[in-house]
Amino acid sequence: MEEPEMQLKGKKVTDKFTESVYVLANEPSVALYRLQEHVRRSLPELAQHKADMQRWEEQSQGAIYTVEYACSAVKNLVDSSLYFRSVEGLLKQAISIRDHMNATAQGHR
Repeated sequence: MEEPEMQLKGKKVTDKFTESVYVLANEPSVALYRLQEHVRRSLPELAQHKADMQRWEEQSQGAIYTVEYACSAVKNLVDSSLYFRSVEGLLKQAISIRDHMNATAQGHR
């Protein structure tokens, strides 16, 4: 056999072999195997991230509840200023009456 003919046959065999390897490497079952391996490797980390996110969500919900409760308490204090002014006026009136009664009682002695 001549050299060019031998090279042509060698190239054909190499091309067929390369094509066969390419087909095997990209066969759907191989792709599914690779996907399964990827999922198997990354699933524990993803599960940990999910657990962390759930824990952070619970903590955030607790903090939000605390802030909302504090805001409500402050609003109630602001709303009650009217009552505090009323109590202050009544206390001033009671002190005035007491002073008047003391002055009257000392005047009768």
